[in-house]
Amino acid sequence: MTYPDTRLFIDGQWCDAADGQTLPVVNPATGAEIGRVARAGKADLERAAQAAQKGFEAWRAMTPAARAKIMRRAAALLGERADRIASIMTQEQGKPLAESRGEVLAAVDIIEWFADEGMRVYGRLVPSRNDLSIRQMVIKDPVGPVAAFTPWNFPINQLVRKLGAALAAGCSVLAKAAEETPAAPAALVRVFEEAGVPAGVVGLVYGDPAEISSYLIPHPVIRKVTFTGSTPVGKQLAALASAHMKRVTMELGGHAPVIVCEDADVELAVRSAGAAKFRNAGQVCISPTRFLVHESVATRFAEAMAAHAAGLRVGDGLQPTTQMGPLANSRRLSAMQDLVQDAQAKGAALMTGGKQMGEAGNFWAPTVLADVPLDAKVFNDEPFGPVAAIRPFSRLEDAIAEANRLPFGLAGYGFTSSLKNADLLARHVEVGMMWINMPAITSAELPFGGLKDSGYGSEGGPEALEAYLNVRTVAVMNR
Repeated sequence: MTYPDTRLFIDGQWCDAADGQTLPVVNPATGAEIGRVARAGKADLERAAQAAQKGFEAWRAMTPAARAKIMRRAAALLGERADRIASIMTQEQGKPLAESRGEVLAAVDIIEWFADEGMRVYGRLVPSRNDLSIRQMVIKDPVGPVAAFTPWNFPINQLVRKLGAALAAGCSVLAKAAEETPAAPAALVRVFEEAGVPAGVVGLVYGDPAEISSYLIPHPVIRKVTFTGSTPVGKQLAALASAHMKRVTMELGGHAPVIVCEDADVELAVRSAGAAKFRNAGQVCISPTRFLVHESVATRFAEAMAAHAAGLRVGDGLQPTTQMGPLANSRRLSAMQDLVQDAQAKGAALMTGGKQMGEAGNFWAPTVLADVPLDAKVFNDEPFGPVAAIRPFSRLEDAIAEANRLPFGLAGYGFTSSLKNADLLARHVEVGMMWINMPAITSAELPFGGLKDSGYGSEGGPEALEAYLNVRTVAVMNR
């Protein structure tokens, strides 16, 4: 299908930037420009912020039931358009069509769940200690207009988590989505428009990330900031938000450890972790990256993982047989080459992959490295690509210590047939999300977030709504 150009969505209208500027959108599978996206300037941002305030006043005045009805209507429209939106996403982002479609359908579920959860934002009554004529109330109100910053690796998933929670709580949202993947977020916003959200409740802009964040975060209209992206950028935005006393949720980078114990089902570990490792070409914040495998099964695991990686069909995500698409841009290719060369220079063994594929597009062969030393870059810097780094261990305590060595704490994985080992992993691996003997399975009703430098706050479960709510005490003496 034809790829659409993308405009800004401000005050309920799709529009070009005030100065007419645009940016190119490139298909990572071909390297060809496929469309343009409007580049917002300060005049556009100011208009969008004022619209968000107007939208907030209208949205918060609606009952939770009325808001939920609109959200469910948006979810239904999104589901009806899943195939078309998936094709758009694959063209701009590169992931296989099946993954794109799965992302859209997961968004439908997220919207529906938050629509219902918004009906359960309750306060409470607290009896007075001294005078029963005093009624003490705890009230939860929406925090206000939200500035949401989302990345390119999951163009709809990362935005819908923020939209769903914020809208359910009664907030308006002004989103800055990724310029590399603009059309899929625009399709998501369009279903809310057509479902009947008042003008200004949802806004969408694109442009220079630094310019937009430096304008919106200090803006007096914005009362909450939510960001998904790298840890260094997240720290900068959190510092800017704190200078203006803005509420913040941060979902940042990871470097997920995978601990394979000596009693693990190796085939299950390869099947589960392998699928997770090469999903979206490894461009996933919760992607398994540091494989810590007991020395008794390390060789068997490495050989099986290499066979799994070598058997993946890499190509244009629009082709139905493709299992792994391209990297998002040429910078990722350079990063993969640097990581692999550094690991080999320090003694790691290249089991498979380790090179660019073809001359067109950003394709990198699924890569497995064995016997990776601790000082290799790939064991210290988040690879964010299709590279699995394996290192043996002898004692589980050492593997857990290595898992916790880095400042990241987003996701972790473990494989064992021992209840004792499973308990040790669950209690001592310092991550916000841990999956044992299974691939990563996320859902709207579960918290999604990390510890340490991987951020703070949740983008799932009832906990997600708390970040979009003010809690107030109101006491009334009935005399």
